[in-house]
Amino acid sequence: MGIGSGIFLIVVGAILAFAIAPDTWDVVNLNMVGYIMIGAGIIALIMGMVYNKQRANTSHREVVERYDNRTPPPAV
Repeated sequence: MGIGSGIFLIVVGAILAFAIAPDTWDVVNLNMVGYIMIGAGIIALIMGMVYNKQRANTSHREVVERYDNRTPPPAV
């Protein structure tokens, strides 16, 4: 899950938690489902940011070969 899916979960969870009346559907409390989706979205958003930070934190090593005057460099 990335940053986009975390934002999506937060938005849909907020709609379910705040825009729908609590007694709309008797089988499941949609407000509680909304709060759970907001929590999952926040966790997904944080995890996505951590993974992006780790992906950007790379190191590269450059190898430079040096030749002395006695050995000419190889012909390309």
